[in-house]
Amino acid sequence: MSKKLDRREFLRKSLAGSAAGAVALSLEEKALLAQGAQKKGEKGAVGAAGAMPMGKLGKLNVTRLIVGGNLTSGFAHSRDLIYVSGLLRQYFTDAKVFETWELCEECGINTAILRLDNHVLGLLDKYWHERGGKLQWIAQVQITPENFTDLKRAVDHGAVGAFVHGGVCDRFVREGKVDVLAKAVQFVKEQGVVAGIGGHLVEVPIACEKAGVDPDFYMKTLHSRQYWSANRQPEHDNIWCLEPEKTVEFMQTVTKPWIAYKVMAAGAIHPRAGFKYAYESGADFICAGMFDFQVREDTILARNLLSANPARQRPWRA
Repeated sequence: MSKKLDRREFLRKSLAGSAAGAVALSLEEKALLAQGAQKKGEKGAVGAAGAMPMGKLGKLNVTRLIVGGNLTSGFAHSRDLIYVSGLLRQYFTDAKVFETWELCEECGINTAILRLDNHVLGLLDKYWHERGGKLQWIAQVQITPENFTDLKRAVDHGAVGAFVHGGVCDRFVREGKVDVLAKAVQFVKEQGVVAGIGGHLVEVPIACEKAGVDPDFYMKTLHSRQYWSANRQPEHDNIWCLEPEKTVEFMQTVTKPWIAYKVMAAGAIHPRAGFKYAYESGADFICAGMFDFQVREDTILARNLLSANPARQRPWRA
């Protein structure tokens, strides 16, 4: 073959015009085919900017699907597979990160939740100032009771919001240090950006609400247990929301916006099921880690679910 075919061209040549092939196409494959139409400006193309529904986080307009940052920082939950994070770092080069973010913007996503680390800061600087990227950055930050320096550092480097890392919030709540979280939220607000609280444990929002902590949003895990490894012990990197039913029940009482994360249980649940469960269970936003080849399918799924008016008991809080 004299001409190397990319995947989209292969799909077009091998499946176009075939009824059997059309049935076999996954959403991802349909999105890849539609990508070509989008680039030619044809009607019906996916990825039109502004197509993703939005909500409010404080003063911010934020798309209801947010791109996550573990992959950007070269980290993957991998259960027993010790090579996965290394493999991820080989694939997810700086160029691939930029390509992924550009796809997110093309598909209407306007916000990323990323860790605060030197690698991320370098990527954002290049993306914003050299490539003209517009993604908003909400920073995930680790703190100590005595040191909020990194919260200020995130804001100084362009973050429009910041929240305390979920694992840190889990620990502070277990140790009875909810007052530290209250001080951190106030500190972030004083910087003029939106402030949040993360958490894997439902006890985090419970304790914060009881203590009168006033975040602009909660970042709380949510996923069902409908995957084969869910009955493994949490320390085996299998479960991130130990009590989904209790989480859903409690969050119905919370008037603050809720960003749900780990909705696919780190790749164990298809986004079609994970997104549906999260939106119908009351989440106002979903944060999802996405490879470049997943962006279009995920945005199609999110838009379709949202346009169908999810059956929610919790009203939209953003």
